[in-house]
This record gives sequence, C-alpha cells and structure tokens, in this order.
Amino acid sequence: MDEVSVDTVTLDLLREARETVRSSPLGVINTPLIPWCQTTLPLNINCNIHIKLENMQRTGSFKIRGVANQFAKRPKGGHFVTMSAGNYGKSFAYASKHYGSKGKVVMPETAPVSRSILIKSFGVEVERVPTTCLMTVVNRCVQEDNMTFLHSYDDLDLIAGHASLGMEVLEVIPVPDVVVVCCGGGGLLAGVAAAIKLSGCDKTRIYGVEPEGACTMYKSLIENKPVGMETKSIASGLAPPFAGTLPFELCRRFVEAIVLINDDEIKAAVSTLYKSGLVVEPSGSAAFAAIISNKIPELERKNVVCILSGGNIGKDELANFPD
Repeated sequence: MDEVSVDTVTLDLLREARETVRSSPLGVINTPLIPWCQTTLPLNINCNIHIKLENMQRTGSFKIRGVANQFAKRPKGGHFVTMSAGNYGKSFAYASKHYGSKGKVVMPETAPVSRSILIKSFGVEVERVPTTCLMTVVNRCVQEDNMTFLHSYDDLDLIAGHASLGMEVLEVIPVPDVVVVCCGGGGLLAGVAAAIKLSGCDKTRIYGVEPEGACTMYKSLIENKPVGMETKSIASGLAPPFAGTLPFELCRRFVEAIVLINDDEIKAAVSTLYKSGLVVEPSGSAAFAAIISNKIPELERKNVVCILSGGNIGKDELANFPD
C-alpha cells in the first residue's frame, strides 16, 4: 500500500465520505443508538451508556460503510482481490455483485466454512490458505492476474467510510465523554476516533478493545510501529496477522488507550447480549465485554458510547456459548 500521511485525514474528507456512504446504492443504514437503560442488560456502574447497533447494519456489520466508500472511489467493473476472515469479505462480495465487478476473497483456513459458502453465493471466488500466506496469495493475484487489491482495514477510503459511524454518534450525542470500540486491524477504531476528535471533541476519551491473543495494535503502540503476531482468539474478526499502518498512525494520535480482554470475557458478553435480545458475534461484543468487565477507567457519571460492531454469528456457533 502507498504510504498515506495521517494529515490526509481531514474533517472535510470524512464529511465527504459520510455523504458518499449515506447516499450509497448499497443501502447503508444509520443504525439505532439506544440507551442501555432501555434494555435488560446488567450494569454495575453509575453512568449513562448508549449502544450503537451495527449488528443491525446491512450485511450484518459496520464493514459495509468502508466498502461503500471504497467502491464509490474505484472504476466500475474492476477486478478486485481482498483478504478477509468473513465480515469484510461478505460486504466486499455484496458490493461486487451490486456493482457488477469481478472479485476474489483470500481467506484464512481457520475461518468458518459457512463464511466461504456465503461469500461464494454472491458470485465471488474464494481461496482458502494458511494465515501466514494471505499476502503472498494476494500479491500473486495482483501481479499474475492483474487484479486490484482492496485492503480490508489499511486503506484511506475504507477508514473514511467507517468514520461515518462516528459522525452518526455525534448527531445524537454531540460531546460524549467516552467511546469504546473494538479493534482488529484498526480500521473502525481509527475512523471513529478521527471523526470524533476532528469534530472538536478534544476531551472525549476513545478506547480500543483487543483480545489478549490478538493484540497487534496494543503491541504496536508500545513498540511505536505497526507490528504483527501469531494471533489466536474466538473473535476471529479481531485477529488479523498485523496492525494496519494508517490505523496505527491515527490510533497513536487520537486513541486514549487499548485495553485487553480474554476469550472467556468475550464468550460471557455474547451470552449476556443474547439473553437481552441482541445477537452479536464475538468480535462485535468486544467493547461491551470491556465495559462490563470494568476494564475502562473512570466511567462514573459519564456519557459513554459502546459500539456493537457486528452480528454475523450462526445458530450453530451460538450453541457453543455458556447459558
């Protein structure tokens, strides 16, 4: 990927992307932002929390926002390749079908087979490879088959599209005290953080949440450069092999801290949400897990926003979670 300066991400750029996403033919929706007190979710902290329901988004996750902006900025009828464990691949395939472009998703072998079948149903090719070979196969497609690579988290258009979620939050809560967002490669966290900080919310604290077994952004911020690691987590969508370069630069500038949660806390969060009527996948429940596990500091009497980023979990998968 060509190096993109963090200064390229301006409020004007994000506002333009917000309009592109809002008017996209892909049908991106402004998802509900509901008060915690209007649910049966347990809360042991005295604060005012709102939950952003991206699990109700088109294609089941926030990824369609970035994809809508990416495809709007690319030539129609292109031949694109990407790498994804599931949610980005699903949105990419949905957009490919809509725009009539050819596409290929390179998936890690560890991703659920059900995700491959779903992506293929949109007419997109899928190649399953070991996680360590993902970029090698993508590069082969670019060089030998003349495909254009669309990155699933380290891409300016994508991040600007994801920032629309932050803009929507500010339309309801103009100055939140704390915003909690999951972090995998960092595209969503970077976009939301940029939208909120560039809109003038200087005092808002933005926290990213990563699984302990896939804490690439956490390690990157410690080492002061984007790093990779062998990742392992039940939250497969938060476990890419490396942190994105542009997300890293944006997180370093705008994010308060990355907090870590373990797989048991993620499983408990999925179950708690489900019992309250919210179907949220493990990756999508990370921010919620961090809040109920008291990992986010100083929430007393604060206005807090929690992003539930996706709901792509099958009935078969839900059976594996505790009651």
